[in-house]
Amino acid sequence: MIALADGMPLVQLDDGRVVAFQRDWLVRALGKAALKAGYQKWWLADYVTETAAGYLAAYFPSNAISVPRLTRLVADVLQVIGYSEISSYLVLGTPGERLDLVDLVREAGAGYELAFFERLRARLQSLIGAGTTDVDLVGLAPCVKQLRARKSWSRGCDALQEEIVSFVRTQTLAAPPEKEISVQVR
Repeated sequence: MIALADGMPLVQLDDGRVVAFQRDWLVRALGKAALKAGYQKWWLADYVTETAAGYLAAYFPSNAISVPRLTRLVADVLQVIGYSEISSYLVLGTPGERLDLVDLVREAGAGYELAFFERLRARLQSLIGAGTTDVDLVGLAPCVKQLRARKSWSRGCDALQEEIVSFVRTQTLAAPPEKEISVQVR
């Protein structure tokens, strides 16, 4: 017998990959759906997520749940609490992906900005193409210092940091309009 983390089944994505259930992924998707349904600050996203997670941990009979089945489960919870209109806007893409910018610098070679930007573009396009809706880019400051070959921050670092953030925005805005991509850069 296999023991799953937190007793939660895995989530089987449309492309066949299997990933761990991420509560924050579902909370963000519910928040986006509620916003589209006209609720500015819908405070029940956490409650609906915990309700669905509680059912999955306690009663779900399988080790994995498909995205469409999870969407139906959440829609059922929304209907029970009187917010079924939100379910028509609910889209569960793939859970958030973490992309370490320092790793991209290592792949490209310190000081090779063009190679870094090409790797960043390719990785973002790959994530967007796979249906990822939330991307967490981490390590921005150390990435910039490595690309500039600096131990301490300088004006050139400020300019490169702004260039990276602008580049990421441009890449995510180029995504198809039906895919809302949320990117955090830290």
